[in-house]
Amino acid sequence: MTLSSDWVKHWGEFLAARLGAMAMQSMDLGQATLVAKSLGRGWFKMDSNHRERAIGNLTHAFPEWSPRQVWNVAEGSLQELLNLIIETFTLPRLLSQTTWPQRVRFEGIDEALALMNSGRPVLLLTGHLGNWEAMGLLLSLLGYPVHAIARPMNNPLVDRWLLGARRRRGLRIINKNQDESSRMLEVLDRGEMLGIVGDQNGGTKGLFVPFFGRLASTHKSIGLLAAQRKVPVIFGAAIRMKEKPCTFLLKVQEVVMPDDWVDQPDPVYYLTARFMHAMELLIRQHPTQYLWVHRRWKTRPRHEREGKPLPATLRRKIEALPWMDEPTLHRIEAAGQGT
Repeated sequence: MTLSSDWVKHWGEFLAARLGAMAMQSMDLGQATLVAKSLGRGWFKMDSNHRERAIGNLTHAFPEWSPRQVWNVAEGSLQELLNLIIETFTLPRLLSQTTWPQRVRFEGIDEALALMNSGRPVLLLTGHLGNWEAMGLLLSLLGYPVHAIARPMNNPLVDRWLLGARRRRGLRIINKNQDESSRMLEVLDRGEMLGIVGDQNGGTKGLFVPFFGRLASTHKSIGLLAAQRKVPVIFGAAIRMKEKPCTFLLKVQEVVMPDDWVDQPDPVYYLTARFMHAMELLIRQHPTQYLWVHRRWKTRPRHEREGKPLPATLRRKIEALPWMDEPTLHRIEAAGQGT
């Protein structure tokens, strides 16, 4: 029998991941965090592609920062990514209905809890900030039925392993590639919670909304779902706390109710832009915990690709956003012209 190269590759990656998980679980959490910091520092120095992408994204996002500040946050971001990998292996073992109070604090959650206890459907949106895996896990432990949309990993063995770890703690997974739309509607029709990591690049068909002074393509399906179904939206993140490894601040940045967008000239654009604005506010408070190697600004709008100014219709939509100011609007226009 001839073994395919994919079979060998998948099994090699799976065994390496399982051995890595065993090694991490055998360590003290403080020791594992130090290992992640050391590995992240080495990764940052050796991987020029990810390093330059993170530095470029941060330079655009924080033009007022010094090169040293940019470097430190970019390096720290890779260290935090390795922390997330460690937490993925250890959280299912550490968190339970009896242990979570020692590892979780809450901020701004009162209105969100009232919504989650109301029996009505809710959209829970987060981004690549802190530990996006932990947020759904923590809420599941609190007894809230969370259905999270997840893209399957390329390695089916690793994907099945991680999927089992998620489900053992009550998180319900909707496969992004398997009848995603109908499953999402079923969840909302039952009055349950749908969790989405919503700051993915939306490609050429996405809505281009402001994000750190540049337009970022964002999937419109989230805004469409909320607007058409009149579903409240909770924006938040599980922020990693520094006092102790594997401890989190579950922070709600904003709660948006249907009445908030009903009078907007373009409710879907407003909802999409407001989510990214809430994410920006959270990231500014915890910049090192954002995934700056993420190709968030990869897709550019047509007018930028063609070297044209910001279209008047898009400019009006941006100007209509309640939080928009003239300096930010000028930054968006200047970024589009490459200045």
